[in-house]
Amino acid sequence: MSLADRWPLPDHPALRDDLLAAWDRSGYHDLRHLEEVLDRLDVLAGAGAPFDRTVVALAAWFHDAVYDGAGDDEERSARWAERALPPEWADEVARLVRMTVEHRPAGDDPAGAALSDADLGILGASRARYDAYVAGVRADFAHVADDDFRVGRAAVLRDLVARAHLFSTPHARELWEDAARANLRRELAGLEGLSGR
Repeated sequence: MSLADRWPLPDHPALRDDLLAAWDRSGYHDLRHLEEVLDRLDVLAGAGAPFDRTVVALAAWFHDAVYDGAGDDEERSARWAERALPPEWADEVARLVRMTVEHRPAGDDPAGAALSDADLGILGASRARYDAYVAGVRADFAHVADDDFRVGRAAVLRDLVARAHLFSTPHARELWEDAARANLRRELAGLEGLSGR
């Protein structure tokens, strides 16, 4: 099935095409990332995670639709969702997109938990895919000097490592938590080694 065929609102093809064009960029936040997030949502739904698949799929399509490494990328993506989506979807999709700034869904937010876990699932990827993800993130922030990037990236990684759980759903924890922690620790050790030179 093509990525276009996974768009959840078949009566809005122009919006789908606009989103596909927006995601068609280099770096990590590209069409492959969108496809992987949708794949992981399918995995979580298949495991019985209780979330509205249409709403969360729409949020996946919008969550990094605007991405240029700026501090307000998620906010601009959320505003696009509010402007472009039918009213029955717009507010909830925008809320979910904004949740991806911190990836800290509330305990009573199954939609937020599913989207957060699907988005963070890359952390538990194979070593080769994780390393490609890291290279893609660096490409996304090519405008940031190496030393500044290392400091900022290390801060993000330390915040993630310090969390009691990276993932909110039981199935995601079972599938990805251990591998994610190993990847994060390995990347952080590399950054700290470079900083110590």
